[in-house]
Amino acid sequence: MSTQSTMELLRAAQEGDSDACERAVRENSGLIWSIVRRYYGRGVEPDDLYQLGCLGFLKAVQGFDFSYGTCFSTYAVPKIAGEIRRFLRDNGSVKVGRSIREKAYLLYSAREKLQQMEGKEPTLSELAELTGMTPEEIAQVEIATDIPESLQAENEDGLSLEGVLGTDAPEDALVERIALREAVEQLPEKEKMTILLRYYRGFTQAQTARVLQVSQVQISRLERKGLLRLRTQFEE
Repeated sequence: MSTQSTMELLRAAQEGDSDACERAVRENSGLIWSIVRRYYGRGVEPDDLYQLGCLGFLKAVQGFDFSYGTCFSTYAVPKIAGEIRRFLRDNGSVKVGRSIREKAYLLYSAREKLQQMEGKEPTLSELAELTGMTPEEIAQVEIATDIPESLQAENEDGLSLEGVLGTDAPEDALVERIALREAVEQLPEKEKMTILLRYYRGFTQAQTARVLQVSQVQISRLERKGLLRLRTQFEE
């Protein structure tokens, strides 16, 4: 189908033509399934994930602005992925508990207080002293509450997680970055914590070793094993 025909179909669907909606979904089923497959193994049947993806796709149709000149698929991909992620977050088994939320608020307040007093980002030891939490607890709280991170951020060796994995995904390749983060979440606990601290939080191996209370040699091993598992998954 030509680009013009596709736009005409999407316009008709946006205006409430049910046949056009059904046809648009059918003709974009490959796109929807390509995103759905990223979420296999999360306790939800593939057909149910596909239905969620279709819902996200139709929301994208309704919200798309034809005057922007943006490729529809570029707009639709995060909408489809977002609908699935929202369901998994709200209905899945992994939720942020009350105690984590309370610790997160305590940590946020402590960080704000120290920043105002010292005029700089507080150190891990300063936060631990003020909150009474251990460095490991602080790291777990920050990771659980999804503090902003960048997969392109470089650690002290000049390496980013995407670079180490060999994924040359551009900045707008949202699905690839979502898939990478979720792959990290599936790692064994210590490997996951090592990768998150090293690449998402920018900790050195020495800092990571102190947080996880293991030797720097063990951190090096955990990092290599975690990266190997991730490479294997992305090469399948």
